[in-house]
Amino acid sequence: MATINVSDDSFETDVISSNKPVLVDFWASWCGPCKMIAPSLEELSDEMAGSITIAKINIDDNQMTPTKFGVRGIPTMMIFKDGKVVSTQVGAMAKSRIDSWIKEVVG
Repeated sequence: MATINVSDDSFETDVISSNKPVLVDFWASWCGPCKMIAPSLEELSDEMAGSITIAKINIDDNQMTPTKFGVRGIPTMMIFKDGKVVSTQVGAMAKSRIDSWIKEVVG
């Protein structure tokens, strides 16, 4: 399962109402570190398809959601469980660190 793209309009349905945890990557096309972690997130999305959904939201095209959740720098990744933010990481990380973080938070 590849990452899914979410928007301000679909965020409530795709993330908040999801029946499994969702990692949301707040990114922009001009962000170098965002581009660096994108392949890792795609791979992890396939590897962890049964336990977590990985979603991406472009902050330039969707400005309400990042503002609502206080995103100040990108890439910012947030894990949502039961409609609430349970963990946040800011900045690019190696795939192994993202993997460890997800497993630590989601179980």
